[in-house]
Amino acid sequence: MDEILKYFPNLTDIQKEQFEKLDFLYHDWNEKINVISRKDIDALYTKHILHSLGIAKIIKFETGTYVLDVGTGGGFPGIPLAILFPETRFYLIDIIAKKIKVVQAVAEGLELKNVKAEQMRAENVKGDFDFIVSRAVTNMPDFVSWVKTKIKKNNKHELKNGILYLKGGDLSEELKDFPKATEYNLADFFEDEFFETKKVVHLPLKFVV
Repeated sequence: MDEILKYFPNLTDIQKEQFEKLDFLYHDWNEKINVISRKDIDALYTKHILHSLGIAKIIKFETGTYVLDVGTGGGFPGIPLAILFPETRFYLIDIIAKKIKVVQAVAEGLELKNVKAEQMRAENVKGDFDFIVSRAVTNMPDFVSWVKTKIKKNNKHELKNGILYLKGGDLSEELKDFPKATEYNLADFFEDEFFETKKVVHLPLKFVV
């Protein structure tokens, strides 16, 4: 929790309480349904929560923004971002029902009114979103094919509507067909060595009729 406050010092009391609650909620649910690996659960705040909040170092979601989190797993990056941006709506999807059960329980435990979670394939999602976020569920070409028709036409941020993707390592091969993609190194924002190779990739996507 200290790590979150170090990089996000202006949290409200409610947000602090919600971030603190994540520790109990995820440890409790992980005993019943294993959504976070045993070795990672003790590094929850660095490897999952802070990693998710890397997106918040790239963009501050405006009030009324609508965000789709594809392959959310146990709720990352959607849940930490929903705590940080209570005026933004988040739609979290995953194809695995037990993971969505955990996400729904965590969102309920935190009393997050801006989160909806469903078992769903990205291709079947209806609606348009300002941004689509994810944590390395697949390679970028496949991911783009899933979501390219789900982007809102009008931009309300400096960053153009599109994908915000958390990924690590050398992405040059994966992004070679996407010249408009921008990589942001999370090591520029967070000191922990975990972030040395971690990035946020922003890929603007055009509105498709």
